[in-house]
Amino acid sequence: MTLTSGAGAPTSQLNGSLDLVVVGGAGHVGLPLALSFAEAGVRVGIYDLDAAKIARIASGKMPFLEYGAEELLRRILPSGALEMSGDAEILRRTDTVILVIGTPIDEFMNPSMRVFEHSVDQLGPLLKSGALVILRSTVYPGTTDYVTSRLHALGVDVDVVCCPERITEGHALEEIRSLPQLIGASSDRGFERASTVFAHLGMEIVRTQPREAELAKLLTNTWRYMKFAIANQFFEIAHADGLDYDRILHAIRHNYPRAQDLPAPGFAAGPCLLKDTMQLAAFASDHFPMGHAAMTVNEGLPGYIVESLERRRPLHGRRVGVLGMAFKGESDDPRTSLSYKLKKLLAFRGALVMTTDPYVEDPDLAPLNEVLEQCDLLIVAAPHTSYRELDLSGREVADVWGVTGSGIQL
Repeated sequence: MTLTSGAGAPTSQLNGSLDLVVVGGAGHVGLPLALSFAEAGVRVGIYDLDAAKIARIASGKMPFLEYGAEELLRRILPSGALEMSGDAEILRRTDTVILVIGTPIDEFMNPSMRVFEHSVDQLGPLLKSGALVILRSTVYPGTTDYVTSRLHALGVDVDVVCCPERITEGHALEEIRSLPQLIGASSDRGFERASTVFAHLGMEIVRTQPREAELAKLLTNTWRYMKFAIANQFFEIAHADGLDYDRILHAIRHNYPRAQDLPAPGFAAGPCLLKDTMQLAAFASDHFPMGHAAMTVNEGLPGYIVESLERRRPLHGRRVGVLGMAFKGESDDPRTSLSYKLKKLLAFRGALVMTTDPYVEDPDLAPLNEVLEQCDLLIVAAPHTSYRELDLSGREVADVWGVTGSGIQL
């Protein structure tokens, strides 16, 4: 396998042992972790099936937006501390494997273990005897024990621990080192080995049992999702009564410490929050009404916006511009973004929809200036800071984020 260095010169795949290999290491969770370890002097292997991402990383370019990561990548590549491969045989060269494989939900909002079943069966025979396997992604409670049992059934003797990531996308490099690292280990040996690995990054270590670490991550993301839901519900209640929620929110939070954690309203989406809330609901034997209610509110916000605009003036035939297609501000990640749901609902009402985003790569997007020129109704769907600079005076604007300078508008 031939890769390209950051300087553009071809370099052959390195030989010899690796301190650790990150499986799924070209993604939003795996790559910042791999870069952090490499910066700390650890010799890191990245195994990923996405050849385009591997080639991009090898050329010194990040495949997604992560602040400070591209500069770090370009510094690390010449050192030889980072090696990339699309061949699973790279796992034979290390005693430590970090799996960045999450538990997706199926069409019925239930956890699906098929990804883990396939991955463990494929990768298990390549693991060294006595290897340390670290589960890094959010997983359904019991997954660590499941992986351990499945590997043992394959005749693979390993230590499996759960060390979930806790970072915010876009700020991973900072938060990997600054936030406490949970290590869910059922044995002292597994805990000590994982602690030694993460000691390279200098963060605080918190020990739990594997199931506790798995559940802690689900609870963390669900709590965040539910806070967004109550914020959106509060907004809808006030707006339906014709009140200015921006003024109400200011009154609630102004110099009142106990209300500082009440978020502003806005789309709650992304690759984790809804998924993890539904995993928790499944874990609770489908008896988690607050989680399902949060899903109803958050997933329903695009519909609430469309219904409100339709009542004010029919959308059929109107040119509507959607500003921001990423799932959050200052991000290039459109995964499960509610902006796309908003776009579909508008089109269903007969609106002529144009979309734009300064970060997202999507052939259907139009330049911002064209959207501003051609659309008589603008909806701010992602709170990019660049939208704060727009002069939208005299324009019809729906902005539940309140980023355009005139407070929350709908």
